[in-house]
Amino acid sequence: IIEDLQRKVKEQHIKDPAQCRQVLIDSIRKKMDLGENAYEFEHRKSVVLVIGVNGVGKTTSIGKLADQLKSDGKRVILAAADTFRAAAIEQLSEWADRAGVDLIAQKEGSDPAAVIYDAKSSNADVLICDTAGRLHNKKNLMEELKKINRIIDKEYPEAYRETLVVLDGTTGQNALVQARQFMEAAPITG
Repeated sequence: IIEDLQRKVKEQHIKDPAQCRQVLIDSIRKKMDLGENAYEFEHRKSVVLVIGVNGVGKTTSIGKLADQLKSDGKRVILAAADTFRAAAIEQLSEWADRAGVDLIAQKEGSDPAAVIYDAKSSNADVLICDTAGRLHNKKNLMEELKKINRIIDKEYPEAYRETLVVLDGTTGQNALVQARQFMEAAPITG
């Protein structure tokens, strides 16, 4: 984006900061436009795994995505695989209620991969899996994420897969480090 901005400023001989700002905005918009078919999970039987560090908005993003997909006529099920954080299941349950979708959950402290396994019989168009926030540098938590990923691969071989990482834009370069570390545990698609 910066290289594109520099090139356009030079080519167009832009001196006005407001015009430069508009070129920047247009460039960002162009990069963010993924077209109508950005994600296949909107059109196929799918499993969407949502990962990221603590407090970045995974559960909230899941709730909003579930509502959007439900509005598009999809049968959406949420899997509460964040079994460690106090009130995580209740928070996802609230989002499921708001969106009018079903929730698969177990009791707090249970095996997160077991929740994903339990959701297999749900027959959803889109199964969205909420996971516990985890620091990308904690080996045992990343191993748990790999286990969840293996369960999805094994139990949902016919389903289209998406793994979405939620990043806090204010973390700067650390977001790139997080994305690389998460990519090792579960191949990120978006």
